[in-house]
Amino acid sequence: MKWMEDYKSKRVSADEAVAVVKSGDNIFSSGNAATPYVLLQALAKRKEQLKGVEVFHLLLMGDDPLSRPEMHGHFRHKSLFVGPADREAVNDGRADYFPIFLYEIPRLFREQVQLDAAVIQTSPPDDHGFVSLGVETAATKAAAETAKIVIAQVNEKMPRALGDCFLHVSRISKIVEVSQDLPTLNPRQGSTVENRIAEHIMTFIEDGATLQLGIGGIPDAVLSLLKDRKDLGIHTEMVSDGVMEAIEAGVVTNVRKTLHPGKVIATFILGSRKLYDYIHNNPLFELHQVDYTNDPFVVAQNDNIVAINSAVEVDLTGQVCSDSIGYTIYSGFGGQVDFIRGAARAKRGKPIIALSSTAKNGQLSRIVPHLKEGAGVVTSRGDVHYVATEYGVAYLHGKSLRERAEALIQIAHPDFRRDLEDSARERKYW
Repeated sequence: MKWMEDYKSKRVSADEAVAVVKSGDNIFSSGNAATPYVLLQALAKRKEQLKGVEVFHLLLMGDDPLSRPEMHGHFRHKSLFVGPADREAVNDGRADYFPIFLYEIPRLFREQVQLDAAVIQTSPPDDHGFVSLGVETAATKAAAETAKIVIAQVNEKMPRALGDCFLHVSRISKIVEVSQDLPTLNPRQGSTVENRIAEHIMTFIEDGATLQLGIGGIPDAVLSLLKDRKDLGIHTEMVSDGVMEAIEAGVVTNVRKTLHPGKVIATFILGSRKLYDYIHNNPLFELHQVDYTNDPFVVAQNDNIVAINSAVEVDLTGQVCSDSIGYTIYSGFGGQVDFIRGAARAKRGKPIIALSSTAKNGQLSRIVPHLKEGAGVVTSRGDVHYVATEYGVAYLHGKSLRERAEALIQIAHPDFRRDLEDSARERKYW
């Protein structure tokens, strides 16, 4: 086993591993539950030795030491999806946000951004010298394949996921062995409003349908209501505990999928420790790079796919903002447009935008006359088909502005419908 000698020769401490990073480098960090905390902390310790290091990443979990105010000038985040770890830095101007469709990110590293180093977390190697990227493939594989140097935090507690998510030890430059629990996200009970929205969405989910579900209360509520459905499939961006529970209940079998029958297709896993153990060496799951899972052309090959995505607000013409609150960047494009467009092209596909009708304890309507100043349109009015709130579902595709406004007002909270009607009249919709 020549690879084993290679592996042993590359084992170093975290401080030694990150010593290869230089001022001005472009580096990538894996994210979600695969965020390599030990390596990021070691990088933070080198603050005084480094200037202008640019850190590309998707959603980072936990406390990120590189986005703290004292890191300004030393490290600058290039955030492809903003989360709690770097939201303050982005909105303070100490980090940069990239509005980009998730499926296009691997191509960014292959064709546009030259990475000097990829800082990633993996499983231990198998008998053939391959490590698995575990709970996040996403853009990590593309980054690791194109970076000049790969620094791997090899974690004995990282599950060995299967699919297009392997990297050979020969590709890794520095190896830091750790034994560290992965961050978890436990499911919660849906609120009354989320359950009502889920009940409306359930009318679109037939036996044999394939589902794409994101993160949050509404997807979890939908998964909890699937008990009387049969032979559902999963082609999604993220797998949560709800998917595992639906498999164990016999609801998700994947047998009627038209693409990858018998398989759950995803690009990252986020949930409980039980979920991470469940996907370990489990051939039911295939993790692929996000430019495959989220490619609208690939998504469209799943007949009868129901894609469920959320929004911050929707205006009366159907424009969807989901990455910002006014000028304040909150998250990112993620895979919303990827799956909305893919489901729209699929046979009997149903692209759904789901949101509660109000925010701030009922003080604000999320169906609005116009998006807030500074709010970004993530999903255009031409892409939107179904919008669901706790008051029902509006179908917008192929409808005029007047018809769209009428349909959306019907699913807005009753307290705001008259104001919305007045706004529609001012705009001469009727």
